[in-house]
Amino acid sequence: MADKKQRTPWILWPFVALWRLITWILQLTGRLVAAVLGLVLMVVGVILTVTVVGAVVGLPLIIFGFLLMIRSIF
Repeated sequence: MADKKQRTPWILWPFVALWRLITWILQLTGRLVAAVLGLVLMVVGVILTVTVVGAVVGLPLIIFGFLLMIRSIF
C-alpha cells in the first residue's frame, strides 16, 4: 500500500500553523529557553489582561505561552 499524506481540513489549519510555529521556536531555542519564554509570555499576558484594554492582546499571549510551555515539556 502506498502511504498517503493526510491533508488537514481548512478549518483546523490555524491550529496546525500555530503548533508548527511553536515547534519551530522550540527547535530554534531549545527546551529550557522555550519553557522560560513561555513563562515570560504568560506573565506578560496576565499583566496585560489585568488592564481591560490589554485583554485583547493578553489572552492570546497567555494561550501562546501555555502552549509553548506544554510543547517544551513533551
